[in-house]
Amino acid sequence: MSIKRRASRMSPEKRTADILAAARHVFSKRGYDDLVMAEIADQAGVVEGSIYRYFRNKRELMFRMAEDWFEEMISNDEQTLQAISGIANRLRFIIHRHLISIQEQPDLSRLVFQHLRPDPEYRSSKLFELNRAYTGRVIQIVREGVEEGELRSNISAVLVRDLIFGSIEHRTWAFLRKEGDFNADELADELARLIWKGISLENDTGEISPLLERLESTLCRLEKEFL
Repeated sequence: MSIKRRASRMSPEKRTADILAAARHVFSKRGYDDLVMAEIADQAGVVEGSIYRYFRNKRELMFRMAEDWFEEMISNDEQTLQAISGIANRLRFIIHRHLISIQEQPDLSRLVFQHLRPDPEYRSSKLFELNRAYTGRVIQIVREGVEEGELRSNISAVLVRDLIFGSIEHRTWAFLRKEGDFNADELADELARLIWKGISLENDTGEISPLLERLESTLCRLEKEFL
């Protein structure tokens, strides 16, 4: 039985899943620029033309692959996050898990940061919405902390989100360029501690914390230098 005839009996869902699994495998070896559809087809056990029935081009396939990754991360974290008590502990968990995801999947991280996020259609994509849901967990936790009286009421939850993910991205950029490494446990502890000192009622002065202002200023400077 030929590959083509065997593949033709697969359901569209199974065919799509096989192509995505093959794409992820080939991508891990080749990266974005050297990725070719023919090798993905060979890995998936289909003819190359079959891929274009489900994905118009490499760009669309890469977006779908990244979307699946974000869905996996959100799903895998959900049960654990719900079981963690305390605003500080939940924020630290999100910081640590994001660092681990970058450490374990540097190729996918580079794909999102370098190729997909700058895409003109990114903000209208499903990936953009998934990223909002993924990072939006910080906003939800901060707002809960304000309501529960653990955090200062004048804190911007959106700013806290930006500080966390912006700091992580810039801190791990050398690693993604294959020019260094980082300790996820130590970095998570340090960043979580800095953020907590800036937003906790334990340090409430009635004004925006000088520490938080310095963090925001540093992030703005990094954005000018690297973006």
